[in-house]
Amino acid sequence: MIYLDNAATTRLDSDVLEAMMPYLTDVYGNPSSQHSAGRRAANAVTEARDKIAGIVGAAPSGLYFTAGGTEAANTALKGICAANTGKGRHIVLSAIEHPALIESARDLCAHGWQLTLVYPDGDGIVSPDAVEAAMRPDTVFAGVMAANNEVGTVQPIREIYERVKARGVFFYCDCVQTAGVLPFSDFPADGIGFAAHKFYGPKGVGCLCIKKGFRFERLLSGGNQERGLRAGTTYVAGAVGCAAALEKAYADAGRNNARVAALRDEFVERILAANCGAHLNGDAHRRLPANANISFDGCDGEQVVFGLDLMDIAVSTGSACSSGAVTPSHVLTAMRLPEERVRSAVRFTFGKYNTEEEVLRTVQCVKTVTERIRKGAR
Repeated sequence: MIYLDNAATTRLDSDVLEAMMPYLTDVYGNPSSQHSAGRRAANAVTEARDKIAGIVGAAPSGLYFTAGGTEAANTALKGICAANTGKGRHIVLSAIEHPALIESARDLCAHGWQLTLVYPDGDGIVSPDAVEAAMRPDTVFAGVMAANNEVGTVQPIREIYERVKARGVFFYCDCVQTAGVLPFSDFPADGIGFAAHKFYGPKGVGCLCIKKGFRFERLLSGGNQERGLRAGTTYVAGAVGCAAALEKAYADAGRNNARVAALRDEFVERILAANCGAHLNGDAHRRLPANANISFDGCDGEQVVFGLDLMDIAVSTGSACSSGAVTPSHVLTAMRLPEERVRSAVRFTFGKYNTEEEVLRTVQCVKTVTERIRKGAR
């Protein structure tokens, strides 16, 4: 199989699996237990937390293990808002945020909160001026993702953060797509979240980092894990795997980013040259190295995905969390692209295991599939 859906999830790195194995087999104690087996597991979690915090540039005491990016976003938004109801009931988000934030905000709207969405330009870039203009005296939470999961556009987070902080509002940055790819220092925020499976780590584990001085309410009640703010038995092997994957991702980031971007650029160049009616969505330059979101005139995006799947090539039409939905992409719609462009969009995302031979085969298969669809439509 040619796998070009790395924005949805990545293959587990063999070195990461090796680091996890002892905690899936021999060191299986509950880290909350007081006996030696539990203490060994707890020590592994502490070491993983310290390692991740060092890479992120956060205090270990402000780093919480979660089940992934969705839980991190839910906890940040609902937790911060619950702790600050006396200050206001208004939330500002970019209109291209992941559903983990947008749907969480809509949950709160059912309980008296108000949400303002900030729309990007036609290239998918969110303006700092627009974010600032959306804030009100009663705004308590603002969120703009580091880079979009569908079109790969990298946002001007530093400028946005400065505007938000000047208003004394908590700012959350979803770093799910940039973690392991771009430096965390490029995306200053009061809170960030990410998931290990996006950078060749295990599924089911992620991190939420909250700066010192910000209080938030917990979502999961029960035990005192994660300093009482996230109940549930800690996924020890996942924490170890997350740390190992993040460390390796950043050690190899320079080489991997250059190689992946070269594959992506060759693919885009060949597709646009060979496929009349193909359009690249999102800013052509200010984007993640792996991402190519392309619309094909006269085609339906899902038909292209299914056609390529029959040729053993895995791609998607957008966010993996929303792939079962029949509604158009909220990201491309927010960018105000024409309906046909939105409906015909396909996301190709490359990774460190892809090859140039796979690029060439995929270009040929895309040409074959889109020609068949257009011929059938005629």
